[in-house]
Amino acid sequence: MATAPSTATTLTTWELDPAHTLVEFSAKHMMITTVKGRFADVSGTIHADESNPSRSRVEATIQAASIDTRTEQRDQHLKSADFLDVEHYPTITFKSTRVESIDKEHFRVTGDLTIHGTTRPVTLDTTFEGREKDPWGGERAGFSATTKIDRREFGLTWNQALEAGGVLVGNEIKIVIEAEAVRK
Repeated sequence: MATAPSTATTLTTWELDPAHTLVEFSAKHMMITTVKGRFADVSGTIHADESNPSRSRVEATIQAASIDTRTEQRDQHLKSADFLDVEHYPTITFKSTRVESIDKEHFRVTGDLTIHGTTRPVTLDTTFEGREKDPWGGERAGFSATTKIDRREFGLTWNQALEAGGVLVGNEIKIVIEAEAVRK
């Protein structure tokens, strides 16, 4: 008698370590320089299936008010209704909808990114950086990811025209993620 193939998933759960996870962004300022910032308060979960990465899932939440560009006046403007409007939209979220394996270390993680109450699909070009035992008996894994978004697609449209042409704030936002996760 033949038995049906097993459909059990071999998911392992990993929690992002906020002390070792960094979400950075950059945008052009006055069309001539790049301003960088980061979010200090990031949490999330990775459900990984090493035998079938397409079954893996990723969810992350960023507290929008944790934005830090090293300039308090700029941070307050970015938190205001002109940009993130953290009073009405306190979180930025990402929920994966598809994980594609490129090779053993590279993946495309596509999902729904919600900023300022608007959800759009984005794809993160992701690299698995490795896995190690920590000194406390736990297991940790590292990942890096990059993507670009157009901030206007998320309702972040404030800008100011420059006298010589162009705008004060670039529309393309580059996002770089360095994440360390702890196996649960």
